[in-house]
Amino acid sequence: MEEDKRQNQGLTHYWGNTPEEEYYEEQGIKSTNSYYTSPRGLTLFTRSWQPLQSNPPRGIICMVHGYGNDISWTFQGTAIFLAQNGFACFALDLEGHGRSRGLKAYVPNVDLVVDDCISFFNCILTQDPNFQNLPRFLFGESMGGAICLLIHFKQPELFKGAILIAPMCRISDKVRPKWPIPQILTVVAGVAPTLPIVPTADLLEKSVKVPEKKIIAVMNPMRYKGKPRLGTVVELLRVTDYVSSRLSDVSIPFIVIHGSADVVTDPAVSRELYQVAKSEDKSIKIYEGMMHSLLFGETDENVAIVRGDILKWLNDRCSLKSIQER
Repeated sequence: MEEDKRQNQGLTHYWGNTPEEEYYEEQGIKSTNSYYTSPRGLTLFTRSWQPLQSNPPRGIICMVHGYGNDISWTFQGTAIFLAQNGFACFALDLEGHGRSRGLKAYVPNVDLVVDDCISFFNCILTQDPNFQNLPRFLFGESMGGAICLLIHFKQPELFKGAILIAPMCRISDKVRPKWPIPQILTVVAGVAPTLPIVPTADLLEKSVKVPEKKIIAVMNPMRYKGKPRLGTVVELLRVTDYVSSRLSDVSIPFIVIHGSADVVTDPAVSRELYQVAKSEDKSIKIYEGMMHSLLFGETDENVAIVRGDILKWLNDRCSLKSIQER
């Protein structure tokens, strides 16, 4: 009854109805939001989450969300946590997501999205003198994990490391359309790429384990609730096939994190990434029984475990000098 009441009333933010500025102050961080125009003229919504201290942060984390998600709902939870621990975090709503321009959940060309991310992150990394010479990390969830690897392939020296959360290096066979549907979709997408008609399972249902958290996730006013668009699915199939074919080319230090019960993206591919990547510094965590939404959809205890492992990995890779200069 109480859950139904909350669902009907809705929430202003995933944490409740406390205004953003007040909530951030309670959490001991500062946050900003603005719009950024990419070189191709696309207006993109952006956010930052930073420590309150005036000293330089311990490191910079450039974050990329997943398909159908955005940076203004539950995605903030991890950014707030990292800011509380001394890291400056930056993210943007990808094309067709959140408050950014573009048809909702339509991503016709991931390569252009990668260019948007590189442009924005370069702007962040060069605008503040306090950010110079700080360790820089990528962070990506699901589709965002694949985009992080594409950023790495295109700008291999830009970041010191990457945190890959259930990366969509290959779409799981459990949600991937069966033959001959992909072939048919490709043909139809050439004529009507924006049609939202791809038959797939409800990803939220398969991602979030805790029932109460499913209710909160559904309340996200920016969440895309329709079926995947033809052009987006064809493009994601292309990109994930490309990324999975280049796993052995990955050289960036990374930690890849996955739940063993994930049926949206395939934990076996994360294991393969760990095994074949030529990175000298690589780590993997597979959490038994956990699902796709590791940083929100699990129990609070499980979320704390995953966050703790991410923070330990970051701490181990931030120089003593950076820590002392905080």
